[in-house]
Amino acid sequence: MFGPRHPLMLIAVLLIAAAPAPHRPRRIVSLNLCADHFLIPLADRGQIAALTRFARDPEISAEAARAAHYPVSRGTAEELLALRPDLVITSPWRRAAIAELLRGRGVAIADVPDAQDYAGIRANIATVAALVGHPDRGTALIARMDAQLDALGPARGHGRTAAYWQRRGFLTGAGTLVDDLLRRAGLANLATRLGRPALSRLSLEELVANPPDFLFAEAGPVRDQGTELLTHPAVLRAVPPRRRLHIPGALIACATPAYPRAVANIAAQLLAADRIPTRARSQ
Repeated sequence: MFGPRHPLMLIAVLLIAAAPAPHRPRRIVSLNLCADHFLIPLADRGQIAALTRFARDPEISAEAARAAHYPVSRGTAEELLALRPDLVITSPWRRAAIAELLRGRGVAIADVPDAQDYAGIRANIATVAALVGHPDRGTALIARMDAQLDALGPARGHGRTAAYWQRRGFLTGAGTLVDDLLRRAGLANLATRLGRPALSRLSLEELVANPPDFLFAEAGPVRDQGTELLTHPAVLRAVPPRRRLHIPGALIACATPAYPRAVANIAAQLLAADRIPTRARSQ
């Protein structure tokens, strides 16, 4: 039936059958909001004993809708012990304390490092997929994300400058997720051109003296003195409202599989801004 290759095919089938199945933890507890975003698409529903309570907050979680169907915890020691996990995914800064709490209980502890770019996100997907015993899902998720980014087509920024300037004048610079997103969209980060670090303060006067083509600022009404700066008349003259953009906080609170959505969000806003008549753009 198989011809002369039949013996080799039989050996291959036997080797695949004999290969050990990936270890799959049965009760995973997440103490890391960013890890929640990886567990939901990569782990079985039944494997997840609890996500963080922040996973359901739409202001900071890109998976809030799906997280509503998962159990959550506040991350207290009492809750963690009661959940009887066999794998805890935590933050690097909490790892030592969690290890001490769970010492002698045979619980695996892992952390998801903070990623600052797409390469880091892809690496974290592969890591978490292996931890939960579904490496194939990690490979498939990365492939879907790559395809989503390819489908966006050429970057629409065309080298124009952009500043991510938030309440109290904080400016986001190089080596951050936001900087990576701006570059992916074809924009040049004003912070880099000014030689600023990853995070700095940029005064109103400095912004007005170096107006970017686009200003990413917090959306919504003025809430306090920190956000009042963003709507100062001098800022509105330097960067008119039609050139002010916004990235939802849930898409950038963590470097997660939501990355293509964040890039698409920026691309859509750039496209909309470019469709505005030239004269109207300055208003």
